[in-house]
Amino acid sequence: MSWITNFVRPKLQSLVGRKEVPDNLWHKCPNCGQMIFHRDLDKNLQVCQHCDHHMRLGADDRMKMLFDDGKYTRVAMRKAIVDPLKFRDLKKYNDRLKDAQKKTGMDDAIVVAHGNMDGQETVMAAFDFSFMGGSMGLAVGHAIITASREAVKRGAPLVILPSSGGARMQEGIHSLMQMARTTIAVEEVREAGLPYIVVLCDPTTGGVTASFAMLGDIHIAEPGAVIGFAGARVIEQTIRETLPEGFQRSEYLLEHGMVDMVVERKDLRETLGRVISLLMRPVASDDGPVAATKTEIIVPATVEVLPPEDLEPAPVIITDAVATESKDDGDDKRK
Repeated sequence: MSWITNFVRPKLQSLVGRKEVPDNLWHKCPNCGQMIFHRDLDKNLQVCQHCDHHMRLGADDRMKMLFDDGKYTRVAMRKAIVDPLKFRDLKKYNDRLKDAQKKTGMDDAIVVAHGNMDGQETVMAAFDFSFMGGSMGLAVGHAIITASREAVKRGAPLVILPSSGGARMQEGIHSLMQMARTTIAVEEVREAGLPYIVVLCDPTTGGVTASFAMLGDIHIAEPGAVIGFAGARVIEQTIRETLPEGFQRSEYLLEHGMVDMVVERKDLRETLGRVISLLMRPVASDDGPVAATKTEIIVPATVEVLPPEDLEPAPVIITDAVATESKDDGDDKRK
């Protein structure tokens, strides 16, 4: 019996047994629950063909989608201090970093690169939510500063695609300091007269929203993206009221003026190229071309512009009659 069990049966199973099917051939849409073949999902840029739900994309996939011919050059970044607080919860922070690096093949939650978008040189920084929720620590702060200075050096627009849960708690105050550092960094791009465009991806929350993510010249959002500071459940528990439907979604923010446009992923590259082309186009003037970002004040021909000396306010003269009238009013009140 052992001969049949140990020898004959394995031979027969190897000949007629069913081959193992990989687990990643089919994906279930988290919104509608439909099963989607992986090749169809990749072809549709990780967007459900049944309900148009936009799933999350990795940083490299986003850059291949947006840069011309999918070609770009990564920008080298200096190493940040690892685990400055020697933080430990259920697991050492250093071990969590190593696990995330092994899982994603990335050094941290962001990638910075430059290339051409619609023929225009562009510097781009893209987050990857799969790396510790795209959280912002010292390395991400360094990356935003590097991207901003690279844009200034190349005279190119800066495009940032955040997908983050906010500041990284394992780095404590060091992660919160990145809010100020990244704000100053993107301000350098603005001072250089270069466009700064933010593409808000799902989700963009916490300290990332409270800093550089909401400081762009143009804000574009993907459909259905969660954009906010605190979570909806926390807000409801704090104010003890039911939030409106679609609260903190990109469409809700568009209706209330927080973002400029909501663009589907298949149209994102074309839209970005058009916006960058408009913002970088020189404006004709009598003294020659000037940057498109320079503010111009256009005065209608029907308005008479007075010289500065005619705009000075007339002196106020207090006469005796006014003083006498004030005195009489005071006497009446006393009576």
